[in-house]
Amino acid sequence: MAEAYIEYAFKVAPLQPGVDILIAQLAELDFESFSETEDGLDAYILEAKDSEDLLADIQILQNPEFDIFSTKSKILPVNWNSEWERHFEPIEVDGICTVRAPFHAKSNAKYDIVIEPKMSFGTGHHATTHLVIKHLLKAELKDKTVLDMGCGTGILAILASMRGAKHVDAIDNDRWCYENATENVERNTTSNVNVLHGDAALLGEKSYDVIIANINRNILLADIPKYASCLNDGGLLFLSGFYTEDIPALTEVCNPQGINFIMNFEKNNWVACKFVKN
Repeated sequence: MAEAYIEYAFKVAPLQPGVDILIAQLAELDFESFSETEDGLDAYILEAKDSEDLLADIQILQNPEFDIFSTKSKILPVNWNSEWERHFEPIEVDGICTVRAPFHAKSNAKYDIVIEPKMSFGTGHHATTHLVIKHLLKAELKDKTVLDMGCGTGILAILASMRGAKHVDAIDNDRWCYENATENVERNTTSNVNVLHGDAALLGEKSYDVIIANINRNILLADIPKYASCLNDGGLLFLSGFYTEDIPALTEVCNPQGINFIMNFEKNNWVACKFVKN
């Protein structure tokens, strides 16, 4: 018998960046899908994983700058593909990269990425993914070895391959993301992308010219020393998944590792930073 789900319906004001922040924070729990609405967000979680205090540590709900109200109800299992198909529109970045679903018309953009996200994070719509795409479009990736940590749908690893990377490792600790990224890599015929299920413990003694990590602030702070040990001299480190005010904390951890801040892109207070290892 199919498992029941709980739908949390959030009303959010102001919508932006409220909805983006809320999605990022809920994604750290066991929510499996999100659907943006006219006045907020619907989020879905298995009934077995729901609890009375599930939202207790969601920081934005305590932030006086936002008015957020939620109701929850039990629903039958959702056809997740139908949910995101109703809301997923193609996006364009800097006029040369498009991200679309398989059912959208083929793009004439230089980099045409086809993503079927299902329950995985990373379609290019969220500010952090969009901003890292902007970095990768400007970076020299030809013949480089690249690591995409927390790869989600695999979108950034796929773009790195399209941009000429020699080899790309894409790692995610979520089984669904691992399977979905594998499907998307095949869909985009980027055969030099190797998708792995796990976390930074998989890195071992590997080395890379470019490392991408679009995760959350606390994981980044913990894993930066490992990234530094795997990053070749002169290598680039792209970090995202945090806010403008977090940049000093990330820089403070990077600097002792010989990794220096270069610049960042910003959107709705989310940032994607570029660092270089000297």
